Amino acid sequence: MRIYLLLAHPDLDSFNGRLAAAYADKARALGHEVRRQNLGEMHFDPVLWHGYRQIQPLEPDLAKAQENITWCEKWVILYPIWWGSVPALLKGFFDRTLYSDFAYRYHDKDPFWDKLLKGRSAHVITTSDAPTPWIWWQYRNSDINAVRRATLEFCGFKPVRVTRIDRMKDLTDAQKLGRIEHALNTI
Repeated sequence: MRIYLLLAHPDLDSFNGRLAAAYADKARALGHEVRRQNLGEMHFDPVLWHGYRQIQPLEPDLAKAQENITWCEKWVILYPIWWGSVPALLKGFFDRTLYSDFAYRYHDKDPFWDKLLKGRSAHVITTSDAPTPWIWWQYRNSDINAVRRATLEFCGFKPVRVTRIDRMKDLTDAQKLGRIEHALNTI
């Protein structure tokens, strides 16, 4: 399988960074092809200055991301939940990379659209200090609604699997390693 792994935590030395490295290593050991990008190392303007009225030229890192998305059969996105949502850099990445005529195309005479990235699956792996029930109850899974439903499924990714690693602030190093092993069992 061709896997595009996007680490959406800006700190490579974070738990998310260690998880991304372990995921890529295990996927390769299982015979999968893996391409990885780290948002914290990418150079691009995350602001969509003219909305979707005018397409901004893509910086080389975003052009490479589009190439990786087109290439992959499975897109894996790892990110921490900050303030009940995704890191701002990930939102800017989506805004700039997944625009019309690449990820979707609206119909002219009805309210529907073509999902141009059909035929691919996705796996969203999140980390948070809060317990998963709190994220559901207090935030109504706002990050998953945005990433899974309003972004990936909108563009055609299906199925979109979600793995949550919660209570990070309360986990021992041994428990964190156990969470990494559990997440790797989903490859």
